Parts: sequence; C-alpha cells; structure tokens
Amino acid sequence: MDFKDIKKIVELMDQHGLSVFKLEQDETKLELKKGGDIDIKAIQSLMASAPVAQAVPAAAPIATSTGAAAAPAGAEGGLPEGVEEITSPMVGTFYSSPSPDSDPFTTVGSKVAADTTVCIIEAMKVMNEIKAEISGEIVEVLIENGTAVQFGEPLFRVKKG
Repeated sequence: MDFKDIKKIVELMDQHGLSVFKLEQDETKLELKKGGDIDIKAIQSLMASAPVAQAVPAAAPIATSTGAAAAPAGAEGGLPEGVEEITSPMVGTFYSSPSPDSDPFTTVGSKVAADTTVCIIEAMKVMNEIKAEISGEIVEVLIENGTAVQFGEPLFRVKKG
C-alpha cells in the first residue's frame, strides 16, 4: 500500500462522513482516525435511549396521499412507476424535525421541491440538513425519528410530479 492509496481512503472517509477506518491485509495493518477519540459510553447511552426500529412486513403497501394502496416496493423488481427514493448521503442519525418539539419537515402527502429540506442527519455532532433533490409528493417515510442510518439507505419515497 502506498501513499496514493492511503490518500484515496482518506478522501472516501471525508465523502462518507467516516471517522475511523481499519484495514488488515497480510502483514499490513492500517488504522485511520479523524477528530478526537470517540466517547463510546456516550454513544451507547444515546443508542439505548433511541427508539427501536420496527421491521415492516415486505408486503406492506405504500400509502399515498389519496389513501389508495400502490404496489409494494420490490413486487416487480423495483419501485412503482414514477416513484423515486431519497437516500441518505452519509452515515449518521436521522431526525425528522429541527427539534424534538417541532413538527416534522415532511410527512406523507407533503409536496417537496429539489431545495426542500426533508430531514436532518447528525454525523460527528454536526447537524446536516438533507434536501429532497427531486420534486414531487412524499408517499412514504421509511425511517423513524432518532434511528441510525447508513450511506445510501432509503429515507423517503417520492412520487415525482
């Protein structure tokens, strides 16, 4: 492994909001950390107080604003026609509103434009406002408030319009 490879790993860490990277390959061991030491006890207490994610049955229909059920996602190898997903651009904690006592940014039936803030993802104690980047109507909120999310994980389904 040379300097160019390590530099590329650091760039990928920046792009995806990672603070720790470990690699063990043959006799080579590489460990990269950004920022200060992680307070594991604080993270564990936050995770313990976060609501537990509930599994949704695979056959659950997508709720639309008209109340009609659409085909479940994956029923025919993908999303229903005209529906796209807003995915998480980073690893972090999903928040549906700007503060615990505020209304959510969006709910099922909300109209969004490309520059509409749909949620906040907290990563490394930084609150990142996430924009819709597409226009349409929210037909499903896929993540519960306070839940940990991964890079690329679907957050919302939007019927383009």
